[in-house]
Amino acid sequence: MQNIPRIFIDEKISSGKIVAADKDTVHYLRRVMRRDDCLVFNDGDEYVAKLSDDNNHMIIGNKTEHIDPSNDLTLYFAPIKKLDDLINMATQMGVGTFVPVITNRTVANHVNWGRIRKIMVEASEQSGRNSIPVLQESIKFDDLDFKNLIVADERFAHGKERLDEKISGKRLLIGPEGGFSDSEFAKMDALGVRGLSLGKTILRAETAAVVAIAKVLG
Repeated sequence: MQNIPRIFIDEKISSGKIVAADKDTVHYLRRVMRRDDCLVFNDGDEYVAKLSDDNNHMIIGNKTEHIDPSNDLTLYFAPIKKLDDLINMATQMGVGTFVPVITNRTVANHVNWGRIRKIMVEASEQSGRNSIPVLQESIKFDDLDFKNLIVADERFAHGKERLDEKISGKRLLIGPEGGFSDSEFAKMDALGVRGLSLGKTILRAETAAVVAIAKVLG
């Protein structure tokens, strides 16, 4: 079913159900793609679907055999200026949950979270996911649960000693543009948070997120 448009339906769907079709979906299918059939998804499942003749409804057909490639990785991230790129790429990589973390050097304090969710939906449609990531409320760095947390540690690029071992887990933390502060690193070190090396160069935060996700997921 390659090249068939994929549409996220923000309600519970099942075979035989008829749901309202919004204007954007109708325009996209009829005017842009010039077709009336598509794939729809939510909650980990995907179905074939078709617009009704009057363009008012989406008729849900059979469930497909497509398995949801999403994973259960939780990405804790400091909001950054290029947050759109970070969210888009991390969603494509299957991240299950996003948690914004306010650090000492966080500079992007006024984020349009409605836009961020729209980016998640579009990236999920494009990348073949059958579900949309969960976006949780922002938390402060000091309120983090550091147990079993992995942090992308830029200090490794400056020669910090590291062990050549694979690091895997379900909870990953990415810092802000300016990196974590000395006090934040001191707290994580004291609590035994595992550091993940991203190589010998300093990466932009959005790039660091992609590299770190790939390393953790293996």
